[in-house]
Amino acid sequence: MVLIQLAGKFNDLAYFTEDPVTFPRRFAELSARGEASAKDVEVAGLLSAHLAWGRRSMIVRDCNRMFEQMDWKPYDYVMRGKYRDEDASLHRTVKWSEFSAICSRMRDFYNAHETLERTAADDIRTLIFGQKSDLKAANKKIHLFRRWMVRRDGIVDIGLWRGTDPAELIIPLDTHVHTQAREMGITERNATDFRTASQITDYFRHIFPDDPCLGDFALFGLGVTGKK
Repeated sequence: MVLIQLAGKFNDLAYFTEDPVTFPRRFAELSARGEASAKDVEVAGLLSAHLAWGRRSMIVRDCNRMFEQMDWKPYDYVMRGKYRDEDASLHRTVKWSEFSAICSRMRDFYNAHETLERTAADDIRTLIFGQKSDLKAANKKIHLFRRWMVRRDGIVDIGLWRGTDPAELIIPLDTHVHTQAREMGITERNATDFRTASQITDYFRHIFPDDPCLGDFALFGLGVTGKK
């Protein structure tokens, strides 16, 4: 099956050397050497996922700017409580003032909790990103972050969170994934929302029952190769 072949081919770090996942991976490697913490990985992952829209080269450039501002110590920076806060752009429409507010809410969260692992997507949306609750939203960035943290095949994703089953994950749904899924006939829905993300995820559960987000790499591969 083409989707199985594409997933196997593109679940490969060679295709993600210029990708925001490289930042939490960097901190995961440091954590394995005792030079960073699991919270560094979480903070780096959530902030990198928040910037993950647009051209990947721009995302990586602006993630580098963000971590340089944090002196490459993301958890310490968040917990110090002093953030860059201005109307200048950090990444596209994301301003440093928004970054500051997110860091402040993360500080509040970590003062009360040890990890984001069991925090629902809608709670991350409200508690960390300060957005209104919306159970219909696709929350692509949050589900991308969760994919990085949970999938544990040791290839691209990090697998930091061992208490969450990869079978529980939801495909990170953006316009490109939605377009590929529609062209494949996986979904006929026009809305880029949670229901569509769930429908696509359920389709991949038939192919990868224990790891439906492996299908994310197949859809990525369709975009890269132009296969029909």
